[in-house]
Amino acid sequence: MQLGMAAELLGHAAEMLVDRRATAVQLRFLAARLAESLRDVQRIAESRGARLPESAYDVTEESGPPQSEA
Repeated sequence: MQLGMAAELLGHAAEMLVDRRATAVQLRFLAARLAESLRDVQRIAESRGARLPESAYDVTEESGPPQSEA
């Protein structure tokens, strides 16, 4: 539900940002709703990421061949 609401809000934001008649109050309200939505999406991503096996998101591996010590 939160992801669907975020998508709708992004569509509304795109429309409002091209409307030169949008007031500062309207844009501040939009920014507040976008921030709320982003917090929700972040919470969802963290929750889903926490359920992944650790090896699925292990990014600590070095790329390339090992370097010799001189």
